[in-house]
Amino acid sequence: MRIQLLAPFLATAVVALNNGAGRTPAMGWNSWNKFACGINESIVKQQAEALVSTGLAALGYTYVNIDDCWQLTRDAHGVIEEDPVAFPSGIAAVSQHVHALGLQFGLYSSAGTLTCQGRPGGLGHEDADARAYARWEVDYFKYDNCYNQGLTNRAGAIQRYGALRDALNRTGRVVNYALCSWGEASIWEFGNELGNSWRTTGDIRDSWDSVVDLIQKNLFLAKWAQPGGFNDMDMLEVGNGNMTDIEYRSHFSIWAALKSPLLLGNDLTNMSSTTFDIISNGEVIRINQDPLGKSAFVRAVLGKVIVWVGELDGGDRVLLIFNGEDKNNVDLDVSMRVFATDKNSMDSSVTWKVGVRDIWEHKYLGEFQSTLRVYGIPPHGVKMYRVTHHGGMFPPMDMKKRFSDSVISYSRNSVSVLEVLGWTFVIVTAWIIVFRMLRPQRRAGYVPL
Repeated sequence: MRIQLLAPFLATAVVALNNGAGRTPAMGWNSWNKFACGINESIVKQQAEALVSTGLAALGYTYVNIDDCWQLTRDAHGVIEEDPVAFPSGIAAVSQHVHALGLQFGLYSSAGTLTCQGRPGGLGHEDADARAYARWEVDYFKYDNCYNQGLTNRAGAIQRYGALRDALNRTGRVVNYALCSWGEASIWEFGNELGNSWRTTGDIRDSWDSVVDLIQKNLFLAKWAQPGGFNDMDMLEVGNGNMTDIEYRSHFSIWAALKSPLLLGNDLTNMSSTTFDIISNGEVIRINQDPLGKSAFVRAVLGKVIVWVGELDGGDRVLLIFNGEDKNNVDLDVSMRVFATDKNSMDSSVTWKVGVRDIWEHKYLGEFQSTLRVYGIPPHGVKMYRVTHHGGMFPPMDMKKRFSDSVISYSRNSVSVLEVLGWTFVIVTAWIIVFRMLRPQRRAGYVPL
């Protein structure tokens, strides 16, 4: 993983779409990653019920979103119709079931002539579709980018996504509107005028390479996130089986700190206790749902180690450290300058005393001054901390000038497992050589009594 660090900075806040939705990133479940086009009303109801029975709904996972393949045709008047085989009771009935559980209901289409799976798209049918979604009491709507008729530049995106935005607003229903435009035309630069979130990349896959690719593409987009509009790194793959638990924890942590929507993509009726522990970590969720709505930003890069810092309501900071190495554990010394934003705060940071809580271990680590030493970050793993300034406040992070400095270093006492094995091999080999050299000399000089 090669990452070129640009000087990190946050710009002044931009104004997001004020439609009453999405003041914090959306949380819930989406059908696509696990079930794709094999979705049906029975599965949706089971997943909705599992959100409640597992306690995930109480943690904030409230949206139940049906992705592609729920729709089949349009009638003679152009009204969208559901697939009668997959949804024999109708979408309205499924929505009622979800709402009866105290949850919120979401649907999908594409801002094109067809959806990505070839079902009827929404382009040119925005008003009729919006009225149908309002009748069905839709609370969340994902709008994809397939069959877009070549309208992919900024003007085209505003035309296509703006048409449904306006149609939804005309219904009077509050809908969390999610743009899935794959990052085209640098959608983050103007997505806040159109929707409550915007996809910054193509689709995620249940693989570590895919997660790393999405991390790289979202490294320097932090300034565009704010209450009402967030960068969407795509739905979560936690628990789908093709990554390690350490990788899934990193995936979840980074999505949370960067204020991406947390939309579960696994089978909630059949998940391991480890998967549940990852997605139910309330301390990590509180970072994602912090009311300031400020994404953590890249503060430093050292080799394949990335450090993010984020501002939280009440003055705390989130410190997230990611080890992108494939083999070696990493130990780091993190200077308190990591929380500084200008020369004055850099100079004074040596006197700061901060309290540090490990929010994966759920443990207060103590008070630190000048330097925080971080041990044993595993390959593909993270350490995630909530940091409190004792006796003062951290400087604000609304920086108007770019800056960079060295705030992390490998710990002087840091020795990797491979290094230990390497030195052990050298010492043992040297001992064997010396022993073999001395042994024949001793026998040659031996005189029997």
